[in-house]
Order: sequence, then structure tokens, then C-alpha cells
Amino acid sequence: MNFALVLTNLAGGGAERSMLRLAAALHHRGHRVRMILLEDRVEHQVPAGIELQALAQRSRKGMVGKWLGARRLRQLGLGNDYLTVSTLPFADEIAVRAQLPNLWCRITNTLTAEIGSLRPMSPGKAERRLARYRRLYEGRNLVAVSEGVASDLRRGIGLQRARVVRIYNGFDFDAIREAAALREADLPRDPFVLHAGRFLPQKRHDLLFEAWRRAGLPHRLVLLTPRSAEMDALIARHGLKEQVLVAGFRPNPYPWMRAAELLVLSSDREGMPSVLVEALACGTRVVSTDCPSGPREVLRGELARWLVPCGDAHELADRMRAALAAARPGAAALPPEFTEAHMAQAYEHLVCEH
Repeated sequence: MNFALVLTNLAGGGAERSMLRLAAALHHRGHRVRMILLEDRVEHQVPAGIELQALAQRSRKGMVGKWLGARRLRQLGLGNDYLTVSTLPFADEIAVRAQLPNLWCRITNTLTAEIGSLRPMSPGKAERRLARYRRLYEGRNLVAVSEGVASDLRRGIGLQRARVVRIYNGFDFDAIREAAALREADLPRDPFVLHAGRFLPQKRHDLLFEAWRRAGLPHRLVLLTPRSAEMDALIARHGLKEQVLVAGFRPNPYPWMRAAELLVLSSDREGMPSVLVEALACGTRVVSTDCPSGPREVLRGELARWLVPCGDAHELADRMRAALAAARPGAAALPPEFTEAHMAQAYEHLVCEH
């Protein structure tokens, strides 16, 4: 089978890492995989055997950029012998404009939560965003990365004619553990708590810092995210300069996950937060906001006690303290649906249905 994966770039982020895992899983099962970037930015190691192609040095935004991107993508000649998967709205729109056959748009987030965050500041912009998503995704083939995302597309966005299939992100748990055992020279020697995620409003670093201040833990708080002036200012406003280490983006975050006493997710919204699955694979405790969507689909059974309401710094602080006193999770904590084999088989099934 032939697969083409279309995305803006490989410059960090969970969506990009998930597409790399999908490419590797499909290649390992004997399929041809082409990874097509709209711009030539690569910050991750691309698995051996994957055909990587960038359509431009830098992608232009706006209508002209979308037209150029669609033309370049169409010129690749991805015909009926390919199943094409795009991810994130910009790449999705370009792939749709290119009129590629057998196209599936992979939706990674609850779009109504994004729109809801816009509405208080700019109601008009929120309505335009909703209209854009309805135009883009109605009647399309869509892969939702969680049941929450699938429900949001059908009920929240109101898509009536789209075909929505839920396929969880897949992970090679053995490979994660091997990568976690690699040496990282600058790992903190003292106990620390980890947060891995870009500095974006939805990640709620402000909530994390407020909860950290309330918790009064003796650990360091380590952030795997690039340093920025805005981040430094937020840390300073919470009086945490001596307690927070901004360690930057790490292509291999797993040694940091394994060494951490706890991984915390403080987001207001997610699609399917890979860091929770990855941390559990590393045997690391986790605490997460019960945001839409994904965390509740990962933290099941006994692990559901580590879910806290969104925006509640007091409860997040309490759960962090409690989690640090609990035993580390074992291999049984990993949901079986999150394996690479499950994911690859689901995408193979999409090909067989055409």
C-alpha cells in the first residue's frame, strides 16, 4: 500500500511526532510512505525508509500561500493508488484545495474549545472560525484522534455529512523505553516534576505556576519548551525564578520523562495528549486536567483519580502532592488501544475500504 502524509513542517509539537510514528509504523509493515512538508523545517529525526519531500523553503500564509501550496501538492501526482493523510487545519486546507483523491484529514483537537476561547475576545472571529471549519470539513473523510474529538466534530461543529473515524495515536512502547534509557548530560540531579508542551494559551502555564506555588513542593519544576520573554515574565510574576527550569525543546523527551517524579498536564483543551501515554510507558506518575478531550480516555480505572477539573489550581496542587506519594504506574496502566499495531491496522483498513 502507498501512503502520503501531508503536514506543514516537522518543527516540534505532538501532531508532528504522531505523524512520524504513523510513518514508521506503516513502513515497518511493508508499505511505501511519503512524508510531504509544505515548508522545509525539520527538527525531528525522520525514521529510515521514509521518503521526505519539502515543497518549499518556507510556506506563505494567506490565500496566495494556500494557492501555491495546493498547486505544488497537486503537481506531485498523488493518484488513486495513494491514501493521503493531512493534519492540522492549514495543511488540511491545502490538501483539500489540491483535490487529492483518497484524502483523510486528521483532526487533533476539539475545535469547539478553540472557538470558545476566541469568543470572549472576538465573537466575530469565533464565528468566522466556526464557518471556516464547517466549509473545510463538511462532507470530508476525517480521522479523529479520540472519541472526544469525534463527538466534537459531529455535535459541536455540527458536521452532518462528514465521515468520522476514530483512530488513536499509536506508540512503540519498547522503543520509548529504549529511548528513555539514553544518557542526557543535563538532566537535573535533584527530584523534579515535568511539564512538556509548547507555550500556548491552551496549555495554561499560568494555571500550572499557580498550582505549583500553592503546592509548596521541594522539587524543581522542569519545562520542556523553548524559552521566551513571555515565559520568563510569567515565571517572574509567580515568584518562581528559582524553582522553574526551562529546559527547551528536546527531540528525545523520554529520558526526562523517566527521570521525572511526576508529569503534569494543565491544558484547557487537547485532542489526544500523547505525553500522558508516553509518561506511563516510562513508568512515570501523571496528573492531568480533565479537559476535552483525551485525558479521560487515557487515564482509566484507578488512574482516573489523577484527573482534576480544568482551571482549578487548588485541586491541581492537591493532586500533585497526592500523586508524588503514590506508587509509580506499572505496564498494566497502558491502554492496549494505543499500540502502533492498532493504529497501522486502522489506517490499512481505510485503504481497503476504497
